[in-house]
Amino acid sequence: MHTFIDFPHLGIHLEDVGKTLTVFGFDIAYYGITIAIGMLAGIFVATQMAKRTGQKQEDYVDLAIFGIIFGIIGARIYFVIFSWDMYKGNLLEIFNTRHGGLAIYGGVIAAVITVFVVARVKKIPVGLMLDTGGCGLITGQMIGRWGNFFNREAFGEYTDGIFAMRLPLDAVRSGDVTEKMREHMETVDGVSCIQVSPTFLYESFWCLLVLILLLCYTRYKKFNGEVFLIYLAGYGAGRFWIESLRTDQLWIPGTQIPVSQLLAGVLVVVSVVWIIYGRRRQRRQEK
Repeated sequence: MHTFIDFPHLGIHLEDVGKTLTVFGFDIAYYGITIAIGMLAGIFVATQMAKRTGQKQEDYVDLAIFGIIFGIIGARIYFVIFSWDMYKGNLLEIFNTRHGGLAIYGGVIAAVITVFVVARVKKIPVGLMLDTGGCGLITGQMIGRWGNFFNREAFGEYTDGIFAMRLPLDAVRSGDVTEKMREHMETVDGVSCIQVSPTFLYESFWCLLVLILLLCYTRYKKFNGEVFLIYLAGYGAGRFWIESLRTDQLWIPGTQIPVSQLLAGVLVVVSVVWIIYGRRRQRRQEK
């Protein structure tokens, strides 16, 4: 397998982008390393937000421990459910996450459930914990998306735009390669290559913008939970568009409806309506 990755219109050529790092004879996937860095960064942001708002930082360390465990489980379950054909013939493969196969929305759903439980145990308002934890969550997503870069996955349809990414054909899953990609396939130094939209990059950048919005808006929120609703709406809006570009979508069984795109759209609508309702209720209470 060839390991180079190019961004031809940006003049970027990465000669050797491996998928694993060998430490003392053990192979560690860059995908896992990237996810771990994202988790640590998310914990840092959440605990700093807690400090800034007068909360106990250790409460969010505890939340992170449980949230990470159940978030990974939820992300895997979500992916397996909507990719069942990949696993029904080999159930043990369900437990192999070294090559990816984590769906963010599954992790978010599991993390939110975890927040409800932890908040109840620690007697913290659920909305407040969601607001604080949401800033850490979007940070982890922003960094964790780069795991898809090392795995050569979660990319979009052929493009010749400025951010176009060129990948060796033998380095990607055949199921992610479309006819349009094959029609525009190029040969570089004797290697067949496809040119795709780096949707992981788009999503990472979008998450950065959402994070900045959340950090700036926190001091102006009108009710607990509003910042988290803005996260759901903001991230969902970007994900709705980005998901339409990807070639590895998860479909609702028996349909051609991308489940994550549908969920993103629903969350945007519900979150916006909830924010409007919450702000109006708060104004009535202040009168």
